[in-house]
Amino acid sequence: MKGLWLENNQLQLRTNIAIPEPPSEEALVRVLYAGICNTDLELKRGYYPYTGILGHEFVGIVEQGPEHLVNQRVVGEINAVCGHCRFCRTGQPTHCENRTVLGIVNRHGAFAEYLCLPVENLHPVPDNVPSEVATFTEPLAAALEIQQQVALSANDRVLVVGDGKLGQLVAQTLALIGCELLVVGRHREKLANLEARGIKTDLAEAVKDRAFDISVECTGNAEGFAIARRALRPRGTLVLKSTYAGNLNIDASSLVVDEITLIGSRCGPFPAALQLLATGQVDVQPLIHGRYPLSEGLLAFELAQRRGVLKVLLEIS
Repeated sequence: MKGLWLENNQLQLRTNIAIPEPPSEEALVRVLYAGICNTDLELKRGYYPYTGILGHEFVGIVEQGPEHLVNQRVVGEINAVCGHCRFCRTGQPTHCENRTVLGIVNRHGAFAEYLCLPVENLHPVPDNVPSEVATFTEPLAAALEIQQQVALSANDRVLVVGDGKLGQLVAQTLALIGCELLVVGRHREKLANLEARGIKTDLAEAVKDRAFDISVECTGNAEGFAIARRALRPRGTLVLKSTYAGNLNIDASSLVVDEITLIGSRCGPFPAALQLLATGQVDVQPLIHGRYPLSEGLLAFELAQRRGVLKVLLEIS
């Protein structure tokens, strides 16, 4: 089969990869679409020493697996867990001590014609959700995880820093709460996607110091962190949604003095994300900036790395 293979920070299209054989309790999925994520770009830059097929945002059709899933469109949670470590036993499987992670840690990913995942990771896609839209399930679930970690209300003043793919999804999910929300970024054309949905936006320079209860950092760079941090009132909460390729220098004393709560946030609830897509409460179509066949995957990565580009999709089959 064909797939995009990463090794020694070099990405290449391979055409002779063996189709995987699903182990017991796993399913073989024929991939339809897969989305290029910032994490994929960071892995290519050396964020984590990974070798293999990249990709973790996907929709596909089950070809081998339990009867109720065969020939069904599915999306999949990316963490394959052991089920018996302390985190699995306490209902925290995304922190499984023995997990593999689709296209990220010790498990081949979705930028190929086929992938394998545990059956328990798979979620059927509602019939009214187009396949292109379904590829956003994983990052949308990650956006929803904020609401699992932080008690938010309509009275909260919330800042989202970043107008990229993740920032757009975070903003749309937070807007559903009815909080006093502001999204800031560097690109008027991207902020316009949110303005069209009635979400207040501005350029990053407009953020007032110590004016927000909660800030969500979605840029993955030091400048975005600094904006999100200075925007918080004392005893505010700073949520980090992005992975950082390098080290981040912070003023730890100010976190102590202002008693800031710092929360890392990543994987989230797939059923809730699929429900939002099925009901149209979140609109992802404006975020798609390009579609490429798998055979042109290297060109797709070039586009995805350009400044200002949102989501690039690979059409696998």
